[in-house]
Amino acid sequence: MTGQDESTVWKVLGERVVDDTRRLRLSIASVELPDGLRFEQYVLRMPKAAIVVVLDDAREHVLMMWRHRFIIDRWLWELPGGYVDPDEDPAVTAAREVEEETGWRPRNVVPLVSLQPSVGTTDAEHLLFMSHGAEYIGDPEDINEAERVEWIRIDSLRERIAAGEIVGAASLVGLLHVIAFV
Repeated sequence: MTGQDESTVWKVLGERVVDDTRRLRLSIASVELPDGLRFEQYVLRMPKAAIVVVLDDAREHVLMMWRHRFIIDRWLWELPGGYVDPDEDPAVTAAREVEEETGWRPRNVVPLVSLQPSVGTTDAEHLLFMSHGAEYIGDPEDINEAERVEWIRIDSLRERIAAGEIVGAASLVGLLHVIAFV
């Protein structure tokens, strides 16, 4: 970008790897602030993820999964999605994940937005897609993903968000887009 004031850039002096697996890389970065203060910070890098907002033909419902997230020990509604395999087109990942996790085949998958849910400590790009319509192809292949899969009324989303039933960043971004623009 042009016109940026480089005097406000934080300098990375070094980064050492703590753990490196196929699903994450955890490092400790040595950082220097513009005022000269130095500190260390954990940095988590994860593969890209593809998430899909699937609307029904009438655009009155969105396809969601009710699932337990053990890390925060809560039951939540989420949009289907998953990690993008190396050398896989993210749109292909998006469609594949909807089918595997829900048993519905999205009719089309178009890019909506790219987001980073926690930019202060994590590099975990989430590619959000949208599909208008889906065909039921059978029970979900992956029985580990959700307790149940349902078409949730769009007019109930605000209430579910306020009740804390939807907290994932990508799900929130996608659903708030639906509330605002669909």
